[in-house]
Amino acid sequence: MPDSTRQRRPFRREGPDLRRRELIDATLRVIASRGMDAATVRTISEEAGVTPGLIRHYFETKEDLLGAAYDQHMTTLIEMSQQAVEDASQPAVRRLARFVETTLSTPVTDPEALQLWAGFIQRVRRDEAMRRIHRTNYHSFLSCLEELISGALAARGRRPSPDDLKRLTIASNAVVDGLWLEGSALPEMLGPDELTSIALDAIGAILGLDGLNDDLRKELDK
Repeated sequence: MPDSTRQRRPFRREGPDLRRRELIDATLRVIASRGMDAATVRTISEEAGVTPGLIRHYFETKEDLLGAAYDQHMTTLIEMSQQAVEDASQPAVRRLARFVETTLSTPVTDPEALQLWAGFIQRVRRDEAMRRIHRTNYHSFLSCLEELISGALAARGRRPSPDDLKRLTIASNAVVDGLWLEGSALPEMLGPDELTSIALDAIGAILGLDGLNDDLRKELDK
């Protein structure tokens, strides 16, 4: 039943990009607070304070809106991790450690981020458009991690073959993914420092890079 206490916002003209962003943000709020099943055009329009017709003006179908929301959610999380390593002047091993730490800290590792991801991931298997969005963002994250791993190994005089580098990257990503799920689902049991420490020990063992944890600790102690 519509919430009769919710007041529709006064109409104002806005650019199409801003209006699309507001509708996407409203979609993410609905999914985060009420789940994917609640993300109807009516509910989203009420959350955004607009008419259902306006949503249809910017998105041909609800699936298009959900796809845009999933893409924005994943892109935002990935960009937050990438921004932590934009300074290419930092030592390669330190950049890798910082990337892992940022990915396993708030706001990337967060119950709401997990709630959104869980809501979307159930659609990936049955929706080809969602699968393309998922694949694109997965490869974006993996590509960044692979570049950082390659640089860290090169700094230690090691240059694995492309196939070996791919396997090392996928294995390291599996560690990060698993701890991201655990840390987001049970933040009271595993704090960000503990998540990062476990991840760096495991990834260091996978890559044969001793001291990933030590390198990050030295940076944080400065």
